[in-house]
Amino acid sequence: MTDRTIRSDVLTKARSIVVKVGTNAITGDDGRLDRQVISGLVRQVSEIRKAGVEVTLVASGAIGAGLSELNLPGRPKTMPMLQAVAAVGQGQLMRTFHDAFARHGLQVAQVLVTADDFQHRTRYLNIRNTLAALAELGAVPVINENDAVAVDEIRFGDNDTIASLVTNLLAAHALILLSNVDGVLDGGRVVDVIEEVDEATMALAGAVRSRLGSGGMATKLAAAARVTRAGEIAVIANARAPRILTRLLAGESVGTLFVPVRRRMSSRRRWIGLASRPAGKIVIDDGAVRALRDLGRSLLPSGVTAVSGRFGKGATVSVVDSAGREVAAQIARVLGDKPYDEIIHRNNMTMC
Repeated sequence: MTDRTIRSDVLTKARSIVVKVGTNAITGDDGRLDRQVISGLVRQVSEIRKAGVEVTLVASGAIGAGLSELNLPGRPKTMPMLQAVAAVGQGQLMRTFHDAFARHGLQVAQVLVTADDFQHRTRYLNIRNTLAALAELGAVPVINENDAVAVDEIRFGDNDTIASLVTNLLAAHALILLSNVDGVLDGGRVVDVIEEVDEATMALAGAVRSRLGSGGMATKLAAAARVTRAGEIAVIANARAPRILTRLLAGESVGTLFVPVRRRMSSRRRWIGLASRPAGKIVIDDGAVRALRDLGRSLLPSGVTAVSGRFGKGATVSVVDSAGREVAAQIARVLGDKPYDEIIHRNNMTMC
């Protein structure tokens, strides 16, 4: 499908979207929350919901709001201080969204998550169940990383990643990443459509990070890749552009559109390949690689040449070739007394 077709035939028919707004998109030059911008976005979300579209909001800005509330000159350097500032700012962030949505007769729900919550299957499903229940209640979820308790081992460090995981968790029809730029830039020009996020695409991100936030264009490109690989659409656009959300869902050509693969992943495969953390590695020979990639077969013991890590039945593992390149991610069975012929059944496999 062409850019125009995807926008007119897919985006206009989306009935569930995830919208991520970054810190720089909703704060001014002084680092304080820009209530005018937030009010404009909330008004658009309200209009979209009235049109029958479910909206899940992923909002950065707790640390920025905390800096303002505490009158600090800049972003702290240490993890404990960042956590403390986020704890102060999270309440201010939610109060701002609460008041803005209340003017449109809508309730909001705070949902704080860590990386651990997505990597463990039970917690992952609990998040999905909670968001489904909130949809039934008509409340708008406002999701953010739980910076006050997350340490390096269990944190993402950016909400772009969280937004992409939430999109896949909900099987939402589109991820809209709102930033302070008009889209992906190439020589100062906005790239209208990106067919695949490859090395050339990542090179467009450069090394620039956001002023107050923890992400940047590189994390947005990675998030778009995660969503399009699962079969959904992603868009990067400017949060401050007039009526940006309603224009996008009307099929207007604004921002940078990322084209999804043709075949949508099942919910189970999205978690296996795009959310869970591998507990180990299984190294396979060239014949097994061909069987997995070209023939769509399960992995048999005869193709395994080495195993690293400690894991039991039901663990998620990476399958790599002899050169260490990842071939697939899947839930593995430990043979032991050989209850199964295969180590990993094809149904439990997500190809890379």
